[in-house]
Amino acid sequence: MAARLRNTLAALAVLAAGAAAAHQGATGDVKIRMDAMEAMAAEVKRLAAMARGSAPFDPAAAAAAARALAKAAGRIPAQFESREMSDLSEAAPAIWTDWAGFVAEARALEDAARATAAADGPDALGAAFGRIGDTCKSCHADYRIDRD
Repeated sequence: MAARLRNTLAALAVLAAGAAAAHQGATGDVKIRMDAMEAMAAEVKRLAAMARGSAPFDPAAAAAAARALAKAAGRIPAQFESREMSDLSEAAPAIWTDWAGFVAEARALEDAARATAAADGPDALGAAFGRIGDTCKSCHADYRIDRD
């Protein structure tokens, strides 16, 4: 479990690192989607810090971050209904050619975040957080273009 958590945290850190630079120059729906993903990454970072022990476990803060992440995940499909693209967009065409799969990934993240909100200690948080990382990686593998 510890290795899985470390791998998940490392992958999420790499994804978050390039996000801010990629957003410069984006407009319209592409910018809205990028900003929403960046906000979700911030919640994931809060949870990750507690899951790896670099921040003390705070059940109220962890639950708030997980609930915010779940709420944001629930909005993902609506944010991608517009097929607006730009050279800066990281949205893969598979989003729209496999819409049902994409929506299922968003729902899986929402479910994982809701489960994480119920974590009552650092071990429970680590276990639940692993599902969040798995859903992020799975969705990005199929529906995100890596522009880094």
